[in-house]
Amino acid sequence: MKLIVGLGNPGKEYEKTRHNAGFLFLDFLSETWGLEPFQPNTKWKGSVSAGMHDGEKTILLKPETFMNRSGESVRSVMDFFKIPVDNIIVIHDDLDIASGTFRIAKGSGAAGHNGVSDLIEKLGTKDFTRIRIGIGRPPENIPADAFVLSPFASEELGVLEGLFPNIEVALQ
Repeated sequence: MKLIVGLGNPGKEYEKTRHNAGFLFLDFLSETWGLEPFQPNTKWKGSVSAGMHDGEKTILLKPETFMNRSGESVRSVMDFFKIPVDNIIVIHDDLDIASGTFRIAKGSGAAGHNGVSDLIEKLGTKDFTRIRIGIGRPPENIPADAFVLSPFASEELGVLEGLFPNIEVALQ
């Protein structure tokens, strides 16, 4: 069984923000792989889409605990299904990577990303796979926290969505 987690913030006001790149990718993945639609699950404090992909039970999870407490939701699903950390993939935004690109990392630190910090704390390890979606650095006059919570411009969203098929291939 595989658990793929997209990091983001719940609520309409955050839907197309840079911090929700992980949620946006999971929407793409759920549709592309023909998994069941996302449904809220209060027990796991998240929205879940699940099904079979390439002969393996796959769970897509969008934590609804807000970014900085994502580990609560991930830990509850991990414990319920007894999913080893090696079968967990986390997708999130990254300021230090250029927009339109992504990187895959395993066992690296949070690098200032509060959602990843919480995951490391709650899981007790940093040995999970991360797909870091580049959103680029903010302009000099915009603080990082305001930048990640601001919506993508339509052209930026197009670049992001154009990247999703490449990320999907990297998951295989």
